[in-house]
Formats: sequence, C-alpha cells, structure tokens
Amino acid sequence: HVQLMESGGGLVQPGGSLRLSCAASGDIASYYLMVWQRQAAGKRRELVGSITSGGDTVYADSVKGRFSISRDNANNMMYLQMNSLTPEDTAIYYCHIPTGKASEDMWGKGTPVTVSS
Repeated sequence: HVQLMESGGGLVQPGGSLRLSCAASGDIASYYLMVWQRQAAGKRRELVGSITSGGDTVYADSVKGRFSISRDNANNMMYLQMNSLTPEDTAIYYCHIPTGKASEDMWGKGTPVTVSS
C-alpha cells in the first residue's frame, strides 16, 4: 500500500498547458495499472486515462490527442501532461491505483485545475 499525492494544478488560460505529477510514497512497479481521474463541480468522477506498468496507455475520448500519461517506476512517479486545455477540463484531478477491491484502492487527495481566461 502506498500514499499518493498529486501536484501541479492551478489556473491556466484556455489553450494552455499544465503538467500534473503524482508522487507515491513507495514502490509502484508492482502495481500494474495507474489511473488519472477527474471530477468537475456537480459532475461524477470520470476516467481521464490510465497507464500500465509496461507503459501502455488508454485515454478518454474527451482528452485523446491532448493529454499524455507517463510513468517513472524508478522514482515512483506518474505524470499527466495536459495540452490545449479548455474550460471543460476544469476539475479536481486524482491519482488512483486500482486493486480490484474498492476498499483497498489507493487515491490521492486531488489537485485542482481551473481553465479560465
């Protein structure tokens, strides 16, 4: 079990970029899947994308071509590079490690991203 902490959120203008980081307190190499999720105000949490331990990625259609997930197992980090941001990307972004058992899943506390002019 590891603790997760997101960072890098903030206010950015439409069309801008941000890079979010997810730092784990321990070894992440043994976890097959790591996930970025987000939740906008008044909406349900949604999947942004995921990355396997081997580096294979999957993205939500809404972010495909604009967002990129990477993972550094050696340093226990995951990243979310976000480009061409729009106001619809405004949300709290969470780092998540699913385990197959919801009570054992690992979540960060989230980092807020606001896209506004």
